[in-house]
Amino acid sequence: MTEETGKREQAKAERRSRIVQAARDLIRETGDTNLSMRMIAKRADVSLATPYNLFGSKRAVVLAVFEDERDFAVRFSKIKAANALERLFEAQALASSYFTDDPDFYQTIWKALLDTRSPNDTGLATPERLERNSAAWRALIEAAQTEGLIKASFASAALERSLSYFANGVMLSWVLGTLETRDLQATGALGYAIALRGVATGKGIAILDERIAALEALLHHEDAPAPGRKQAASRGA
Repeated sequence: MTEETGKREQAKAERRSRIVQAARDLIRETGDTNLSMRMIAKRADVSLATPYNLFGSKRAVVLAVFEDERDFAVRFSKIKAANALERLFEAQALASSYFTDDPDFYQTIWKALLDTRSPNDTGLATPERLERNSAAWRALIEAAQTEGLIKASFASAALERSLSYFANGVMLSWVLGTLETRDLQATGALGYAIALRGVATGKGIAILDERIAALEALLHHEDAPAPGRKQAASRGA
């Protein structure tokens, strides 16, 4: 690649980033993913032709927002946990933190995700993204099976689908306003824990029972220890 070509690619990447950020800001401000290219171009300070040249369509711009808006993979790779079940719950808490930290933006995005009227019947969730997410959660489940915390006889794909169905139901309740943002993470985690307990080994059940008790207390907004941790007083602190 020549120096001139490199500069052109860098400039293109910079314009792309500005367009994605402009779309993200407009989604948060308007509460709508159905943005006009003219609005996006004006906010990004580019010509009207530029978003079409770089993305091709409004839907592609919004998809780019959805794909670019998180550094989940990097943060996920840094999760440290005592065992595979704890790692699974840490991943669930990490994913939920994006929604609870910026609820206005993510409720709008999830409304679009749950809209299946797009040509491929997946809303903003492209088949590639759905498969990538499924594979990540299957890997977490299979790690717990390898560690003897979940029964190896239970199909990881079936368990991943069950957890996914439950998570989508939780998100739908949140989007509809029947679940408060403050309860989103704990509600999802409690559902996961109860579902996983049904296929856990004795060793896994002990871990899950402690987490379930802490989550139930948390959802009742009691002064409970964080899931998986003991209160300082119980350690003699």
